[in-house]
Amino acid sequence: MTELSPSDPAGPAAKDRPWVMRTYAGHSTAAASNALYRANLAKGQTGLSVAFDLPTQTGYDPDSPLARGEVGKVGVPVPHLGEMRRLFDDIPLTAMNTSMTINATAMWLLAMYQVAAEEQNPDLDPAEVAAQLAGTTQNDIIKEYLSRGTYVFPPEHSLRLTGDMIAYTVHQIPRWNPINICSYHLQEAGATPAQELAYALCTAIAVLDQVKESGQVDEADFEQVVGRISFFVNAGVRFVEETCKMRAFVELWDEITRERYDVQDPKMRRFRYGVQVNSLGLTEVQPENNVQRIVLEMLGVTLSKNARARAVQLPAWNEALGLPRPWDQQWSLRMQQVLAFESDLLEYDDIFDGSTVIEAKVAELVAGARAEMDRVQALGGAIAAVESGYMKQELVSAHAARRGRIESGEEVVVGVNRYESTEPSPLTADLDAAIMAPDPEAERSALRSVEEWKAQRDDAAVESALARLARDAKTTANLMAATLDAARAGATTGEWAGTLREVFGEFRAPTGVSGAVGVAESGAELAAVRERVRATGAELSGNQGGRLRLLVGKPGLDGHSNGAEQVAVRARDAGFEVIYQGIRLTPEQIVAAAVAEDVHCVGLSILSGSHMELVPSVLEGLAEAGSGDLPVIVGGIIPDSDARRLRELGVAAVYTPKDFGLTEIMGGIVDVIRRANDLD
Repeated sequence: MTELSPSDPAGPAAKDRPWVMRTYAGHSTAAASNALYRANLAKGQTGLSVAFDLPTQTGYDPDSPLARGEVGKVGVPVPHLGEMRRLFDDIPLTAMNTSMTINATAMWLLAMYQVAAEEQNPDLDPAEVAAQLAGTTQNDIIKEYLSRGTYVFPPEHSLRLTGDMIAYTVHQIPRWNPINICSYHLQEAGATPAQELAYALCTAIAVLDQVKESGQVDEADFEQVVGRISFFVNAGVRFVEETCKMRAFVELWDEITRERYDVQDPKMRRFRYGVQVNSLGLTEVQPENNVQRIVLEMLGVTLSKNARARAVQLPAWNEALGLPRPWDQQWSLRMQQVLAFESDLLEYDDIFDGSTVIEAKVAELVAGARAEMDRVQALGGAIAAVESGYMKQELVSAHAARRGRIESGEEVVVGVNRYESTEPSPLTADLDAAIMAPDPEAERSALRSVEEWKAQRDDAAVESALARLARDAKTTANLMAATLDAARAGATTGEWAGTLREVFGEFRAPTGVSGAVGVAESGAELAAVRERVRATGAELSGNQGGRLRLLVGKPGLDGHSNGAEQVAVRARDAGFEVIYQGIRLTPEQIVAAAVAEDVHCVGLSILSGSHMELVPSVLEGLAEAGSGDLPVIVGGIIPDSDARRLRELGVAAVYTPKDFGLTEIMGGIVDVIRRANDLD
């Protein structure tokens, strides 16, 4: 009897090529990040995924007041071409596949990347160098208004930059993916699978329509534009549903590109995506459970051959605690390698084909996504749905519903709301050693770098290049040429973005809080807190019926507003009058709002690691304004040692991801207000 192979009954099985394996990394300085990249490549990583710090992502130089405390915290600072050179020193860019998580400043970072590659290859014509570059710029600005918050310019101008980049790369860097339509952060902001599908695909439609309407790409080349569109998705722990979601993406994208854009070549209609599995779903309590969560999430985007990711990057087990160490990142890389090289996954055709269960779930998700897409398109498309606040409001409401299910126990999170008893973990026996501390010298190093860079460059050339950028921005010219000129002349990240801010203006996205649907009115715990809020407000107003006022503030450049929004919604449901002005506020603005609104408590949300710089600034500002007795609470990813120090400085309470009960937090805020006013 002849033995049948898994994928070919007539001969030996041929393994598929594994996906590109990446680790999302970058911190402190370009030199330190370069050493990390080279070490990861030596361990078998097959592509780079660069994390940039928040000033770089939002178009500020390290010497900007808004950059204080943020430099080198959640990624690497790249304020000028010299740092881009250092970042990729001894890494041949023409032989590398590099993903850059960058959006508002994507055009600028791509220009510096291209120029750095040209400098690595002085014997080649710049056009030859560009033709060899391969990689991806995330460059999905629409989701920044909805979830991640690193937008800079108003939507229509941001979409123009995206369209210009796509047109440029199709002609000049044909192996480059100029955009990742990014549903990753939509899921972290609360999106259901149907919403994630719908909002990502509506974004893709908006981008493709922009390119088509700009007239920069001939009809004959438009298929190439569609073929270079890639997606960046999230994968949660419900891996069967996530598998079905990816198959739904494949089906819907094929339909849209065929019917709306008349793309005939099936290869150009292929749904191409990379994935980072869910980081915000990782837990601070029993963090060892995060390992199996990450593995299950990886399976959701690799099991189905016909919907398999082309690139995968995994978070580390301890990301809810702080910055992962190189060993933690290595562990995540090894998870991918075991699946790809030890298991038999790559030896089979799609193992779900013919499954009635999978087909039914895919059909359900497709129907739900189509219905939500119709609602967005009826509003005028993705940009209109951003500006009206519709999509943001829907995400905040969906997130509130999920939080409610976790708090009620309907949705189980092991170690958090069930099976909470645990043995002491050797992984977290020394919490301060279980994460990597940011380099305190990073900000000073970046400041010196910018100062030295400006001292040695030709200022006249920079001024001329930026003047051209401003002129072109006032026309319909493709801005990539002027941006490349500015990079070659030696302009900085802040100067490039500042020049365009002068022309385009800035934008503050809707918060989605005011119209969001919160938790149900019923519930004994919330009802009890609501009564305490009412009674305390009455006591402080002399029984005049005054309400407790809570200011929720997001200082610094951290745009991850999901937690702040959920606190604001639950506080509103608990009876507080909530003042929430959105992201990217200076400590001075927060202090001014607290004084002007005469609030009873200030709540600060910081997830970027800049709490030790920004929180003291708020405390000092309140003291100078004569409000030093106003209680301040802080929430974020805050190590224990930092939490102790913040309390010593006068912070009334510190909340971290382990404090998942929002109603319980509301009760804690009432306690803080009562203690501050000597009511107990």
